[in-house]
Amino acid sequence: MKINLKRINQAVHLEATNENGNKVQIDGAPKIGGEDQGARPMELLIMGLGGCSSMDVLSILKKQKVEVKDYEVNILADRDQDNVPSLFNNIHVEFVLTGDIDQKKAERAVKLSMEKYCSVTKIMEKTANITHSLVIKN
Repeated sequence: MKINLKRINQAVHLEATNENGNKVQIDGAPKIGGEDQGARPMELLIMGLGGCSSMDVLSILKKQKVEVKDYEVNILADRDQDNVPSLFNNIHVEFVLTGDIDQKKAERAVKLSMEKYCSVTKIMEKTANITHSLVIKN
């Protein structure tokens, strides 16, 4: 894996580019000179967790021939603001699936992702309590 980061302005706005040319904007909080022109680094970690687990869940459900009409993940995370570095304490991942979905298959897919397959979850659970829940809408 190769990533390039380039500063966009004279503050902390960066553009990250992967080997395929895909770009992500990264910026800091205004209190450190940022202009809110991109995601903050810690937000990117949470987005990575949601993306990683989503790829697992959707792939597992597809293999089980479960048709998901709509899919969304909501993540709540809190950090230890009193320490430096300010690590995540608690992360809750809520999976919201819409369609005629078998509850047991969906629960299994989420559990496999969060407890076995998602590399980002496995890294982050070393310092944070990570929980998850599932909502199925018809």
